[in-house]
Amino acid sequence: MIKVLIVDDSALIRKIITDILEEDREIKVIGTAKDGKEALEKIPRLKPDLITLDIEMPVMDGISTLKSIVEKHQIPVVMLSSLTVKGADLTLKALEIGAVDFITKPRNVFNIGSKDEKNQLIEKVKMASKTKVKKVGVYNRNIEKIKENTIKRTDYIDKPYGSIVAIGTSTGGPKALQEIIPNLPYNINASIVVVQHMPAGFTRSLANRLNSISQIKVKEGENGEKLKRGYCYIAPGDFHMSVEQNKRDFFIKLDKSSPISGLRPTADVLLKSVSKLNGIKKIGIILTGMGSDGAEGISQFKKSNGYTIAESEESCVVFGMPKSAINTGKIDLILPLNKIKDEIIKWVGV
Repeated sequence: MIKVLIVDDSALIRKIITDILEEDREIKVIGTAKDGKEALEKIPRLKPDLITLDIEMPVMDGISTLKSIVEKHQIPVVMLSSLTVKGADLTLKALEIGAVDFITKPRNVFNIGSKDEKNQLIEKVKMASKTKVKKVGVYNRNIEKIKENTIKRTDYIDKPYGSIVAIGTSTGGPKALQEIIPNLPYNINASIVVVQHMPAGFTRSLANRLNSISQIKVKEGENGEKLKRGYCYIAPGDFHMSVEQNKRDFFIKLDKSSPISGLRPTADVLLKSVSKLNGIKKIGIILTGMGSDGAEGISQFKKSNGYTIAESEESCVVFGMPKSAINTGKIDLILPLNKIKDEIIKWVGV
């Protein structure tokens, strides 16, 4: 039985979430709290296995509460976020601090009771309850040094590059990307394309956050945009992203074709498109994430002589996506997260 504490300043939201979670026989809501202060008082007594935590609350907000939970209790937390720019920025901050995952609140609160919303909430609570929470240190200790080097970036973006690095990730991905992308050198001989499962708006916040601490340029991909050396392109939420070739140049294509297994964007779409490119080295990487997205794409990727990497179980928040990719037999190298950036640099060069 998964024991859950629900923290939200809205009594209606607390009731709706309680009703949804308790539809599943494996979940029991053992308590609720209207703000962070009350939650922290109840945790030692209730000893929950998981906490759902609203970000914006009076008295003590979700970010301050999360810091205390991660530091003192190491209990898995799923954040509840509003579909706003502020909500997206705060959600990314929460994921950096140590939240396992998040779910967005519909603009119409009663939609949270829809079948898809119910299933998503239950699935994420079950998955998050199985993860081990670690105290989070500073991922990039050389930010100032990195920012000094960004002034040199423009010297390289118009030079030809020899590789495309395609990355797929989901749950735990923002933190994993923060371990990799900011540590790639400004003069890397590659262009990087990324699918991170996130709603529209959240991917822009992710790109902006990574760009602020990276040597390379990080941005959301735009339809028809030509890939450049030393750039990382994040697939916008609610769009599939692929890469197309025109002679020796490569361009981003965005489309709203049907979601695949409920997902848009997907790593499979991106990886399959990159596998079709000619005249360039290709690296496909599957990082932490729930589900099996990327497994089909990585198989096709390997058949096109691409080099493939999967994150090892020891460093994954959720081992679903890497495990599925590994099970295809098409992964060349399995590495912990802190080794992947070195392998990218070694393979593509500068």
